[in-house]
Amino acid sequence: MDKKINVEPIARVEGHGGITVTIENNQVKEVRFDILEGPRLFEQLVIGKTPEESVSISSRICAICFLSHRLAEIRAQERARDIKIGKKLQLLRKLAHYGEMIESHSLHYYLLALPDYLGYPDAISMVKNFPQEVTGALELKKYGNKVMEIVAGRRVHGENLTVGGIGKIPSDEELDWIKNRATELIPDIERGLAVWEKLDIPDYMEEEMTFASVWPEDGTYDFRADTIKISDGTVLKGDDYKTLTNERVVPHSFAKRCRYKGKPYSVGAQARMLIMKDRLDGKALEYFKKYYNERWHRNPHYNNVAQAIELLFCLEHIPELVDEIKKTPWEDSKIGREGGKGTGIVEAPRGLLIHHTEVENGRVKYADYVIPTTQNLDAAELYMRNAVENLIKQGVEDLELPLEMIVRAYDPCISCSVHLVKVVRK
Repeated sequence: MDKKINVEPIARVEGHGGITVTIENNQVKEVRFDILEGPRLFEQLVIGKTPEESVSISSRICAICFLSHRLAEIRAQERARDIKIGKKLQLLRKLAHYGEMIESHSLHYYLLALPDYLGYPDAISMVKNFPQEVTGALELKKYGNKVMEIVAGRRVHGENLTVGGIGKIPSDEELDWIKNRATELIPDIERGLAVWEKLDIPDYMEEEMTFASVWPEDGTYDFRADTIKISDGTVLKGDDYKTLTNERVVPHSFAKRCRYKGKPYSVGAQARMLIMKDRLDGKALEYFKKYYNERWHRNPHYNNVAQAIELLFCLEHIPELVDEIKKTPWEDSKIGREGGKGTGIVEAPRGLLIHHTEVENGRVKYADYVIPTTQNLDAAELYMRNAVENLIKQGVEDLELPLEMIVRAYDPCISCSVHLVKVVRK
């Protein structure tokens, strides 16, 4: 059998990407995850700008996860200038980060991923048979957006969180609303989690994978740290991130690719949960124990349910976080130096996000951004190749949906993944 499959564009993902599969004589010759968007030049746009300007510019890489980019750049700038911030500001950033996780995870799990597993073309088609799940998803997304609006300044591209500070501290009334609404929404995500146990999770792509995530120094399950942990037990300092990422150029993509020790690896909710599972608590821990099995280590589809469990984790922890914010006094930040090098590491909803900066004479001299989707591209291609090889042996003709489901499981942010790339052909 000779066959060429082109899926372009991939539906229900952020950005413009495609899949190309070439089969000759029943053998898989090529599987590509094509990144079709052109270079966006952000690493060059911030050169010569002030640290504050670089925060506002680099956070425009993405509208969905602008907050993660903003926090990563803020952390990079603060480390470059040795800025020490107070506890209240740290807690407010965490609250905003929870809001982004809730907004993004609810959108992906309910509205982009579940239709595939339930046999629907889209979320709207699910309404008749799953009305509470769809409306619950919209309420959760609305809530996450509102949290970001209150703490970060706007639902999209908010400017309230700054290097070493914050423009406006939320009022007690706003914080109380966030706290109370989080508790009210827990049944909605539990209802969504209940759907997972009814699903038949495909296994035709499975292969053991390496995972990487932040490794918070305080021993908690969190989305910010100065160290990275890899599932082989390796722990890296933030400034040593290139030991993990090893970015390279491939000819069919404007996005760079990453490999660890020459092999693909994955980042995202699944990676976080496998690496930090012993730090989970509450109902989130109960659901993880209920749904966890060894296939989590070799099947990307489990990233979906990991997102849903994280969403529950955030809702459970918001009430105590709000209480701590309210009782913690404000402390002004302290600046240690005017310039230097710094690496900011956070977990975006889609995985490990790294911003590195070098500041000299009050201006950005160099910038490097390593995006979650960039790190997941090789893993996605590996799983797609496995899927094609196994499915054609089974005589399956329709390969498009299985391949799209693998890509969508990573919740890719294709626009984020684009670096400035120069490809030279001789």
